[in-house]
Amino acid sequence: MRGGRKGSDRNFKKQIRVNRMIRGVKEVMLIGPESEPFGVKTLQEALDIAAEAELDLVEVAPTLSPPVCKILDYGKYKYKLSKKAHDAKKKQKIVHVKEVKLRPKTEEHDFQFKLNHIKRFIDAGDKAKVTIIFRGREMVHKHIGKAILDRIQEELLEMVQVEQPPRQEGRNMVMILAPKSTK
Repeated sequence: MRGGRKGSDRNFKKQIRVNRMIRGVKEVMLIGPESEPFGVKTLQEALDIAAEAELDLVEVAPTLSPPVCKILDYGKYKYKLSKKAHDAKKKQKIVHVKEVKLRPKTEEHDFQFKLNHIKRFIDAGDKAKVTIIFRGREMVHKHIGKAILDRIQEELLEMVQVEQPPRQEGRNMVMILAPKSTK
């Protein structure tokens, strides 16, 4: 392998062994640059064949016995792997948790307003954390907070699934709702 150590190389070096870094094996299953099988060769023979072709010997399946090595340009191979990882990361859906806070004394109009916020979050594919905040002597009336969370759950029954049922966390009562999976 040519060149010094670069930041992105460290991740690949842990997993992929190249040329003289391939150690501890006597024989390897060799695959040529055009994916043609060369069969089982000694490690030194495989290194010589790769050097003759002016390419690198890359260990592609180290867990097999004997390990599978391929003759190829390591720089291009590394680039293809990084592109594949980048494309996979692009296709991931990031789910955010949006929080809506209520009080036990929340009036009907404000309740509907907050309910619409939760619907909007769920429609966007995000999770919603609904928090009832108790202040002072309101802690005595935990049943009111539970009733509010139950009502939210009831009104959004067809769009959400309860990921975390209502539970007390200090002076707050929390419930987490997630969009229903469409399977």
